Amino acid sequence: MTVKGIAGKTTPTPVGQLNGAPVLGYVFPTSLKPTDVGFSETAGIVALALTSHPDFDDTPLWDENADQNYTNDGIIWHPHWVVLTEDKRVEGGLAVKQYNPKDTQVVLPATNPGMPMYMDSPGFKVITSGNTIRVIVPDYRMNNKINFSYDGVAAFMQVNTDGEGDHGSEDKPMLGVYKVYSVASGDLSLPYKVK
Repeated sequence: MTVKGIAGKTTPTPVGQLNGAPVLGYVFPTSLKPTDVGFSETAGIVALALTSHPDFDDTPLWDENADQNYTNDGIIWHPHWVVLTEDKRVEGGLAVKQYNPKDTQVVLPATNPGMPMYMDSPGFKVITSGNTIRVIVPDYRMNNKINFSYDGVAAFMQVNTDGEGDHGSEDKPMLGVYKVYSVASGDLSLPYKVK
């Protein structure tokens, strides 16, 4: 994704807790199926989200800042596979799809961060250079799919853990999109194809 400023330079200001934590994202909605990236079959848009969020770390397997502490580097831009669904409770109209933790039919990739959402922390390399941010995804990590469509979005998201068991509440999702800064296609039509 190419941006007007310096890609990845802007990071959120921490609020000091998980509830209300801000998340900035460069998001790539795709035409991939959830099963292509390790989730069980479910409705929604599979997206690769490159995120920064200083209040929490949701990549327990990865030490992005190489300081031997695996729990302190949420601010460093890193990738997530997510399944997005329409959610009118937030201004951006989308949220990461949640599930009931007691539902044994839900399958998540082994690298998921343990939150009750269709989210994965795959550990792909994120590279920022000037006005470009890139992520390298091996095709075998997408069920060897190389013929799909995608789009690009810059967005502000926020965590809500006011609900029972630190989950989203009835009036807000656990991780919702509150502001969409830009959409590459202008209309989320996923017009771009893998070359």
